[in-house]
Amino acid sequence: MSINILAIESSCDETSASVIIDGVVKNNIIATQSIHEKYGGVVPELASRAHQQHIVPVVNEAIADANITKSDLSAIAFTQGPGLLGALLVGASFAKSMAMALGIPVIGVNHMKAHILAHFIDDPKPQFPFLCLTVSGGHTQIVRVDAPLKMEVIGATRDDAVGEAFDKCAKIMGLPYPGGPLIDRYAKDGDPHKFTFPQTDMPGLDYSFSGIKTAFLYFLRDQVKSNPAFIEEEKNHLSASIQKTLIDMLMAKLKRASRETGIQRIAIAGGVSANSGLRSRLEEMKDQFNWEVFIPAFQYCTDNAGMIAMTAHFQYLEKDFCSYYAVPKPRMQI
Repeated sequence: MSINILAIESSCDETSASVIIDGVVKNNIIATQSIHEKYGGVVPELASRAHQQHIVPVVNEAIADANITKSDLSAIAFTQGPGLLGALLVGASFAKSMAMALGIPVIGVNHMKAHILAHFIDDPKPQFPFLCLTVSGGHTQIVRVDAPLKMEVIGATRDDAVGEAFDKCAKIMGLPYPGGPLIDRYAKDGDPHKFTFPQTDMPGLDYSFSGIKTAFLYFLRDQVKSNPAFIEEEKNHLSASIQKTLIDMLMAKLKRASRETGIQRIAIAGGVSANSGLRSRLEEMKDQFNWEVFIPAFQYCTDNAGMIAMTAHFQYLEKDFCSYYAVPKPRMQI
């Protein structure tokens, strides 16, 4: 009898559903919330309301697209954390209620573990152990992965995540939300060496990105005083330079982690792993350091239910279920 799992992702501003059958992800349905653009960031209450509107249609579409019915489901998985509490509550409540009605197990999934296990959706799949640089708007971590459900964070940011740094620097430049992808786009036509910004070097394998945002703000403030059109005139070069600086910081610690652990299988995951500059740099370093590099497909970089489904499959095999009364964990850790 096949293992059919419905997975639901609702940690932030993407409402997503996916069906996985015997370890094969059949679909990845995503409803994006555009309402946050005019506010310059995600508004938690608006995100929760949008999840309520989208969750039934995306779940129905995922089940129909997989050519199964609700009665065929073996379990239902949901993102338990980390994330926005209200957004998590929508997905968790829906999943637990549906599972209880069908009399099947429910699986609470760690969102950050799921980003890493997205590498097991498509080929090539990394062998264990490997290192994963997990980079998003809320997290920056170097994770040692020894098995699907055995992971250890060996380095992390002590303040802001690199994704937040991208978005905040974009906002300082007057770019609309989300600004990270716009910096990536403009950087392609800019000179990454035109401007230099100070890098913070934390002890061990940890990161800090709060200082570079402040330095970028003060630099632009001083330049605009003498030339009000500076940002618009130098937009491409500013984007390329700040992107290079942030990637340099990420790669310095990743190189150190590989050297200290002796692990040369390197993966990236999370929303920032869609950044073309980061992907290109990793490909360059593959030959330089003899790394075996794994880069996820774009659809599995940002928040999506496909990665929740893949993680739930591994948890199902281990009978790692949770209670129908399990609560969301906004600050859940790996």
